[in-house]
Amino acid sequence: MWRMETMKGFKLALALSAIGLMQSGQSFGADKNYGPGVTDTEITIGQSVPYSGPASLFGVYGRVMAAYFNMVNDRGGINGRKIKLISLDNGFSPPKAVEQSRKLVEEMGILAETGTVGTPPNVAVQKYLNSKGVPQLFSSAGGSRFNNPKDFPWTVPFYPGFEMEGAVFAKYVLKTKPGAKIAVLYQNDDYGKDYVKGFKRGLGAGAAKAIVAEASYELSDPTVDSQVISLKASGADVFMQFTTPKFAAQAIRKAASLEWKPLEFVGSPASSINGVLKPAGFENAVGLMTSQFAKQVGDAAWKDDKEVADYAAFIKKWAPNEDPTDFVGLSGYINAEGLAMVLQRCGNDLTRKNLLTQATTIKNARVPMLLPGIDLNNSPTDYALYHKLRLARFDGKGWVLVGEAVSESD
Repeated sequence: MWRMETMKGFKLALALSAIGLMQSGQSFGADKNYGPGVTDTEITIGQSVPYSGPASLFGVYGRVMAAYFNMVNDRGGINGRKIKLISLDNGFSPPKAVEQSRKLVEEMGILAETGTVGTPPNVAVQKYLNSKGVPQLFSSAGGSRFNNPKDFPWTVPFYPGFEMEGAVFAKYVLKTKPGAKIAVLYQNDDYGKDYVKGFKRGLGAGAAKAIVAEASYELSDPTVDSQVISLKASGADVFMQFTTPKFAAQAIRKAASLEWKPLEFVGSPASSINGVLKPAGFENAVGLMTSQFAKQVGDAAWKDDKEVADYAAFIKKWAPNEDPTDFVGLSGYINAEGLAMVLQRCGNDLTRKNLLTQATTIKNARVPMLLPGIDLNNSPTDYALYHKLRLARFDGKGWVLVGEAVSESD
């Protein structure tokens, strides 16, 4: 078990300036109303992250979140309270994730579980946390089941929906490559299936004809080489990869070794330059497409951007062992900013109920590093925060944005 507890401090004025926390709906009454894990000086939250196991590349997500709250605490905390983040290893294993959630809630008395990484772990703990009335706040998973206020009112997703992303990919294919013959590789769980569902929805009535081959893999599989070989044999000229990082790198590399050169897409969770494209071979990834919602360090378009400079400086000081160009780490940073915004909005009413209220009534909000045209909006009947994405193409060195922010309906 890997445990991280962050406990250093932060000045409110700087928080308001740095992450734009002035939002409508803040509650700053003099009366104090506390839930579990809250005192006059501290707020205890928890999460589980795959620091080990087949998805350990996602571990950077938790490390960057921890670093963020180290910075926040060093500057005085949020509303004068330090943030204590307990980050445990779930190994990307559903049973381990449940074990860690029980420990966080029943032994460590957290206010909320927040930023837990991965679709399988979040699926595993969803019923437990909802049965206990514990916010499963800003889960790092884009499955459709995490935006279900009726059945799971305590689960609030943060990552863009995988169905929406898949549909946006489909719209791009229809627009730029009419008559495409499409091969699909997907992880055989909610993660991969949501992407496939959204992609087919985006293709519309022609989906059955356009998709000439599909292949799935299990998270426990050693490679996806055989799947890629069979998909190439279909004659497809578009290759959709709804995979996690390890398998994305394998698929890109294998397609290149077969001299198969389709228009390739990877889902945003598998778009890390160092974690996926470097092991796949940059030369093999030229032309690869993905979606983005955040600015990227190293992208020439943002070379003079203050938010990008601030993020790079944050990584250098607070997470010096991490790569500022790693998209997974950046996603953890944005999640932490969103959480800080919601805690700020709670004021002195730091109950689980008010935390949920503040997290599900976000209007036209923005945190640093979001791309132009991307803002955060949700409601008590639709918890999804992201409704638009931007496409990007890898040019051999970095991701280059393609077009404006688009939604599934565009």
